[in-house]
Amino acid sequence: MTHIVLYEGKCFTGRKLELSSDCDNFQDRGFMNRVNSVRVESGAFVCFDHPDFKGQQYILEHGEYPEFQRWNAHNDHMGSCRPIKMHGEHYRLEMFEGDNFAGQCVELCDDCPFLQARGLTKNCVNSMKVYGDGAWVLYEEPNYRGRMYIVERGNFCSHKEWQAENPTIQSVRRVANYF
Repeated sequence: MTHIVLYEGKCFTGRKLELSSDCDNFQDRGFMNRVNSVRVESGAFVCFDHPDFKGQQYILEHGEYPEFQRWNAHNDHMGSCRPIKMHGEHYRLEMFEGDNFAGQCVELCDDCPFLQARGLTKNCVNSMKVYGDGAWVLYEEPNYRGRMYIVERGNFCSHKEWQAENPTIQSVRRVANYF
């Protein structure tokens, strides 16, 4: 079971929207696209700054976020969200420099703050295979900073399949805080 509460005001004030499943457009639920604080009561969610699961992605795990800067947003725009599918605690990820699983490959089962320290010669990841039970957060910069993308179990032949504008990925971490 997943549950998130979105608030228009900072520090959990103002109108709220409670969700336990996918919501592709907050306005369809009578809620404007302004979110200034969030409580994730259970599960983990990927939220998007536009409707229809488009635009900048934000990972929101179990906990409280009294203002939008706490989830690394630059403004209070948010238009859609969905729970992250978590199946268990077995994590494995293969990242490839080239499209269609070509080129140098790095395999991970744990968080990695700097992929080049694990043998990736470039900061480009153009395709990947996500195995196991858990989801991963990909970051454009080292030490879990910058634009982020969520990937769940499956094969991704190109960086466009995880909605990235470019293939720059320099750190990754597992989504682990979901209860």
